[in-house]
Amino acid sequence: MMRISKGHISVLIIVLSLLIDQVIKIAVKLNMYWHESIHVTDWCYIFFTENPGMAFGMEIFDKLFLTLFRIVVVTAGCWYLHKIVKEKLKMGYIICVSLIIAGAFGNIIDSVFYGVIFSESTNTAIATFMPEGGGYAPWFHGKVVDMFHFPIIDTYWPDWMPFVGGKNFVFFSPIFNFADACISCGMIALIIFYGKYFSEMYSDKKKHNEETAD
Repeated sequence: MMRISKGHISVLIIVLSLLIDQVIKIAVKLNMYWHESIHVTDWCYIFFTENPGMAFGMEIFDKLFLTLFRIVVVTAGCWYLHKIVKEKLKMGYIICVSLIIAGAFGNIIDSVFYGVIFSESTNTAIATFMPEGGGYAPWFHGKVVDMFHFPIIDTYWPDWMPFVGGKNFVFFSPIFNFADACISCGMIALIIFYGKYFSEMYSDKKKHNEETAD
């Protein structure tokens, strides 16, 4: 029986994650108005919005700088992934890193290409693909498409509470996409399952450096 290598599994995870991410984003972009919401359940919505900056809509850096920075980070991540595959580290660890890279790459695609290939999404107009008058932004200035909204708890603080009394409280209010989910799941799994693994790798490297120095 043919055995699939860790490298092939890693590439497959990245390609499939990117494909799912882009299919969802393009479907939302071409079929929904900006800020249109589809009620799936009481705690699950498809809410189309676009993120012009970093996670959760923060705009700390210039858009071009942010996109180029992401590209540099993903390039470094790909080099690291190649390194750990060659060193034959644990498959679970490789899968986590692959998910993180796939997620980051998925959002880079939006930033680099979406401004050029799509028209602007508004409250009254659905975006079109390859519009005659050009896209809504130049290369590297596209917005990241977000759509998943899970307000698991949507209530109000009791009136007697100081400062926040009577105000709306939403547990898990961020709106995110599949790429963000890949990054988050990869990072959380690394911390939970491979925190000790990091310590072991650091100890082994430190021991090797000490033996080499001697």
